[in-house]
Amino acid sequence: MRILVVFCHPCGESLAARLCSAVTETLAAGGHEVRLRDLYAEGFDPVIRQEEWRDYFGDNKANAEAVASHLEDLRWAEGLALVYPTWWYGPPAMLKGWLERVWLPGVTFDVPKTRMGIVTRKLDNIRLFVAVTTSGSPWWWLRLIRDPGRSLFTRGMRPLFHPRCRVVWRQLYSMDSASQARRDAFVARVTATLRQVAP
Repeated sequence: MRILVVFCHPCGESLAARLCSAVTETLAAGGHEVRLRDLYAEGFDPVIRQEEWRDYFGDNKANAEAVASHLEDLRWAEGLALVYPTWWYGPPAMLKGWLERVWLPGVTFDVPKTRMGIVTRKLDNIRLFVAVTTSGSPWWWLRLIRDPGRSLFTRGMRPLFHPRCRVVWRQLYSMDSASQARRDAFVARVTATLRQVAP
C-alpha cells in the first residue's frame, strides 16, 4: 500500500518525532511504500493569504499550483497517516493550515450545491486513515467535551475518503504526566498496530 505520512511537530527530540519514526519505519518494514511530509522541516506556510481566499471557492487553479506537490502526494496515496500532538483540543496550527491550504474545494472535495447538501468526496483512493497523537488532557475530559480534534478527522474528514476506508486512531492521554515507561508502551502499541496493516 502507498501511504503518505504527514508529521507536524517543531521539535526533533519530541515524543511525536519518535512516534513518526516508529510509524514510517514500521510501515516500510511491512512492505508499504511510504512518503513522509514533515511540515515544520520543510517550512510549510500554513497561512491563507488574501489573494488565495478570494479564489478559494472559485477559480483556485493558482491555489492548487502553490501546493501542487502536496496534492500529488494525496492523489498518490492509498493510505494517510497523521502524526501530531493535540494542542488546545485540536491539531497544531501548522497542520490545520495544511488542511486549509491543501484540501481545496473542487480538488479534494466538492462544495454542496444545496443548503442541506453535504460535501462530495474526491479522494476515493484513500482506503486507510491513521492518526497518532498525544494530548495533555485525560481521556475522560476529552470525552466530556466531545473530543473536537478527533471529531475533526474521524467525523469531518472521513467522508472525503473511500466509503470503506479503515480508520485507526491511537492517542496517548494525560501525556504531560506520563512516565517514560508509559510513553514507551504507547510507542510499542502504535508499532504493534501498524504491523497488522496489510500491504
